[in-house]
Amino acid sequence: MLDEFAIPGFVAVVCLVSFTVSASAGLGGSLILVPALGLALGPRAGVATAALLLAMNNVAKLIAYRKTVSFRATAVVLPLTMIGAAVGAKLLVEAPETAVAFAVIVSLVSALVFEFVTTPRFRQGFGPLLALGSGALSGFSGTSGPLKGAALRTLNLDRLHFVGAAALVSFVNDAVKSAVYWRSSLVQFEWIAMALPLMALGTYLGRHFNFRIGERAFAFLFWAVMAGYVVRLAV
Repeated sequence: MLDEFAIPGFVAVVCLVSFTVSASAGLGGSLILVPALGLALGPRAGVATAALLLAMNNVAKLIAYRKTVSFRATAVVLPLTMIGAAVGAKLLVEAPETAVAFAVIVSLVSALVFEFVTTPRFRQGFGPLLALGSGALSGFSGTSGPLKGAALRTLNLDRLHFVGAAALVSFVNDAVKSAVYWRSSLVQFEWIAMALPLMALGTYLGRHFNFRIGERAFAFLFWAVMAGYVVRLAV
């Protein structure tokens, strides 16, 4: 845990970076926000508070990318993510903190193996299972970036539609988790007012960056975020 006087500034910086990365790559917000808030607020409160902040940030992303949000493309992914998130969030309320840490490791290892060992045809066939697993692991550990990214990549979308789909799926995922956490008194609501203007700024910066890069640069950004999950696993 950080010193109580350092926490507000630390959370503000982390929120801005998290929201900007998320709006640029479609993913990565939980990669930064969950461990940072876990450090500042404690593991359970960090996961729960991050879920609410990320859900609100995804509303901003949906507005920013409203022209490239496809409900049809995510028709299978969305309901399975909701189911998984509800189950995982309920498990978090009762789970010991060591189990939460273990779930994060399982999420990262599973996604990396799936992405680099299996074939594209195999990955596409298992897209729905990935969506269910990403929701469950996200609800339980607060992060499912690798599995969510792998599930969305099976949809074969361009970068703008990918970010739109990621925003939609992430919003549903985080909204379901937040509803469960709300009743458990894990969410620390005092951080919301501070985070709201940072959401707007981060989303603007991320969208501005995304619109000015090509598909190759976006692919590099996506894998840079995935590499971030690897680094998090290593440390």
